[in-house]
Amino acid sequence: MFSLKELEQSTELVHQHILPTPQYNWPQLCQETGCDVWVKHENHTPTTAFKVRGGIALLNHLNSQAQKPQGIISATVGNHGQSLAYAGQKVAMPVTIVVPEGNNEDQNRAIKGFGANLVIFGQDFEAARQHSLQLQREYGYQAIAPFERELVLGVASYALEFFSAVQDLDTVYVPVGMGSGICGLIKTRDLLGLKTKIVGVVSEGAPTFALSFAAGRVIPTDGVNTIADGVATRSPIQAAFDIIKAGAERIVKVSDDEIASAMYQYYQKTHNLAEPAAATPLAALIKEKPQMKGKKVGLILTGGNIDFARMVKYASPFCLNM
Repeated sequence: MFSLKELEQSTELVHQHILPTPQYNWPQLCQETGCDVWVKHENHTPTTAFKVRGGIALLNHLNSQAQKPQGIISATVGNHGQSLAYAGQKVAMPVTIVVPEGNNEDQNRAIKGFGANLVIFGQDFEAARQHSLQLQREYGYQAIAPFERELVLGVASYALEFFSAVQDLDTVYVPVGMGSGICGLIKTRDLLGLKTKIVGVVSEGAPTFALSFAAGRVIPTDGVNTIADGVATRSPIQAAFDIIKAGAERIVKVSDDEIASAMYQYYQKTHNLAEPAAATPLAALIKEKPQMKGKKVGLILTGGNIDFARMVKYASPFCLNM
């Protein structure tokens, strides 16, 4: 998909716009999991999520073309839209983002705050996506899919930072939504010649990647039912699945209760907000605690975009039980 030189150049480009994010070893998480745990804090980017890296790489690539697009358009329920809006503002390229009705208002405000044109349409993501394709034809903009080479190349910069900063990681747990994050980790691991195992994490209510990984072929699902919007995928993109099938160790499913508990663990033990999808790696590690005891483990905290009301709703039952 890309070379080490291309990854290094992309990482330098990303660092022209955002600082490298930290990775911390939190003692209470180590005690909770029985592991030497290192958290990669992608919730510390300007959009509070890892996807901004991909947006920077992609928009700079498009802006450098002789026939650069008049603008770009994409559908999202959150972090992908913020990423494109942030990057579009940096290169002065018009961005239109389509979100479904009832989308997180915090996300909507952030997308508009970064200068994008926000369009609200449809009852769910698929309706918003179809509307974005209609608008793409009307506007003459370029449609952006959630999994593209430059997106993965940009996102992989966090993997290069992490593997360079923390040596000899046995395993890294990462959420699997549309696949850019885990694919960036796998490709970076392979380019560096490391033996670190990459474990993808999904919600029990959105199991398509777990089902597909077990079967060795793409198995779509009819719907999703999870608090974790960032991993609410109905069907894998084939290109992403091929990389995951070849390079991941396993895919772990976690329940909404396990996700909510991990969100609370992050807040209680590190004072970091983790959106539901971002908490899935910690939930998976706790679930696999017996087999992972004593190992050096990385967790990708992919984002912190959750509104206060939902955070209280999901985490309060665990707070009351502590």
